This record gives sequence, C-alpha cells and structure tokens, in this order.
Amino acid sequence: MDPYSGCMRGKQCAAGNKSQDSGIAEMEELPVPQHIKISNITCDSFKICWDMDSRVKERITHYFIDLNKKENKNANKFKHKDVPTKLVAKAVPLPMTVRGHWFLSPRTEYTVAVQTASKQGDGDYAVSDWSEIVEFCTADYSTVHLTQLLEKAEAIAGRMLYFSVFYRNQHKEYFDHAREAQNNKMLPSVKDNSGSHGSPISGKLEGIFFSCNTEFNTGKPPQDSPYGRYRFQLPAETLFNPGTNLYFADFYCMYTAYHYVILVLAPHGSPGDEFCKQRLPLLDIADNRFLTCVQDEDGRLTFRHAQDLILEVIYTDPVDLSLGTVAEISGHQLMSLSTVNAKKDPSCKTCNISVGR
Repeated sequence: MDPYSGCMRGKQCAAGNKSQDSGIAEMEELPVPQHIKISNITCDSFKICWDMDSRVKERITHYFIDLNKKENKNANKFKHKDVPTKLVAKAVPLPMTVRGHWFLSPRTEYTVAVQTASKQGDGDYAVSDWSEIVEFCTADYSTVHLTQLLEKAEAIAGRMLYFSVFYRNQHKEYFDHAREAQNNKMLPSVKDNSGSHGSPISGKLEGIFFSCNTEFNTGKPPQDSPYGRYRFQLPAETLFNPGTNLYFADFYCMYTAYHYVILVLAPHGSPGDEFCKQRLPLLDIADNRFLTCVQDEDGRLTFRHAQDLILEVIYTDPVDLSLGTVAEISGHQLMSLSTVNAKKDPSCKTCNISVGR
C-alpha cells in the first residue's frame, strides 16, 4: 500500500512547542530526523529513511517532507515551524517510498528535508526542527518505461514504405572536416538532450544521426533539410543488415503534429551495442513497426520504414565517406524542423507516459 494514501496537501503547521495557544508548550521536543538516506531511486520514485530517538517514536504521528528541485534557487528557505509544508504523510515504518505524489521528473536533481510531527486534538501539529538537507538525482527511464513509450509509438506508426538509402544532412564544413581531420570518416558524438527528458541515451550514447524517411509520392529522400544543404547518402545495407542490432530509444513531439521515433543501429558486439543492451528494448530487425530489414531466399535485403513517423536513426560506429556520396541538395534549409536539443511537449497525450516528463 502506498504510504501516501492518507496524505494531505498544504496543511498549516502549528508553531509547535513554541505556541502557547495550542497547549503544546509543556511537551517534550520531538526528535529531529538524523542521517537522511535516499535509496532505490527510479525516474519517478525513491525510498527515504532516517535515524530517530526511539524513546519518543510512539508520539510521532506524521512526517512533513519538503522536496524541491535543486535548480530552484529559493528552495528550502522556509525551514521554520509556522509555514505550510509541501506534504503531510502518516508515520509509517521506514524506509518509506515516495512515488508520483510530486510527479517527479527523471534525471532531475532534488533536495529533501524532513520533520517529525505529532497531531494534536485540535488538528494542529507539534513539529520538530527540520533535518539536514539532502540532495539526490532521479534516474533515467527504465526498460519498463521505454516499453510503454514503444507501445504508444507502435500505435501510430502507420503502414510501411520501401526505402533503399540512409542519408545525413550537414553543412559543407562538416564533411570537409571529416575528410581533412578525421581520416575521411564521420565519427560518433554524444547525443544531445532532445526528446524525452528521461531518455537513457541523452548525453551518454555516442553515435551518428541518419535519416531514412522518403517522400510518399517519389519514394526518395526529401530535398529539404533543417541541418544543412549537403547530404551524405549510402546504401541501406551498409548500416542495416543481419550483423546489426536495432533498439528503440525514444518517442516524442515538439508542440507540432509530427512525431519522432529515435532508433539505434549498433553492430553486434560493438561498444554501442553493449551500451544499448543494458538500457533499451531490442527490436526484431525483420518484424517491427518502425524499420525493417528482410532477407529473401537469395540473400537479397529489402528495407521499409514507418510512414507516419519521422525516424531518427543513430548508428554507433564511425562511417567512412568512401562508402557513399556527398552532394548538395536542391531544397530549402528548414531550420524550424531541427530537433537539436528539442524539448518534448509534456502535454501531448500521444507520446507521454504516466511518469515525470
């Protein structure tokens, strides 16, 4: 049972044993929680426990818990007894699980402090002083949460269209640098913070972004791009074949009608593959709703992508420019479509799950 089933928000704290009107003046001081410990941290929950003087435990009826995002510069300023607290929780055996009550966000730094309290006959509380302030950071989405995102993305993926090439749009300077300073190779770089805040690949996984989406009427890549007027293009089988694993990584939108899915292509046994194996749902390359590679009896490979999603494919190994071609595209550079550090729309019912944003 969740210990917060009997919680109340915004309950006014009494002035405790300093209040002559409440009749608590003669009561012994309540114990201040000592040595706060945070454990079992997930993206939207944690366990908390502390040490207390056992001689007065029976007098404690409630805990007052003040939780703040660390980025809040005014956090934890009201550590005195006559100010409303963030949460009133019934005293339960420790450790106590805190989940969802504040809609905790993943990968976010928080501060927490605790008071012990004794509810009086008139409804007011006698309270201890505040404990020390403890800092902790919530975790990334687990594979359970990512599977929930995966199921939501599958529901809108649409029918599959054939494609034959992966491509990467960039500025001319990017490709010049790869030729001159990187031995003709595009090198993996750390993924930015675009997409879901709890994505376990953001700021951690190294890879190279590719696209594979095609125009419905031509079956070819679009000529417009938000990332630059030059395009590297190579045959799909160079990156995607029975020797690569395919992982689902994210599903998001940016306050628009378009929805994006991030997939990871990792050669078997590569560092990227080992990273993803611990954190991301593995997809069957021949049978999934987003990106497929099917081998026929003659060994030929055919490729299809989801029609109703914009796929962003991260390849985790270096790619030599000699494997494809670089050419200028004829369309526009649509900067408004860029997903660099794009923030996910937390109000979208299509691509959010019931945890922190």
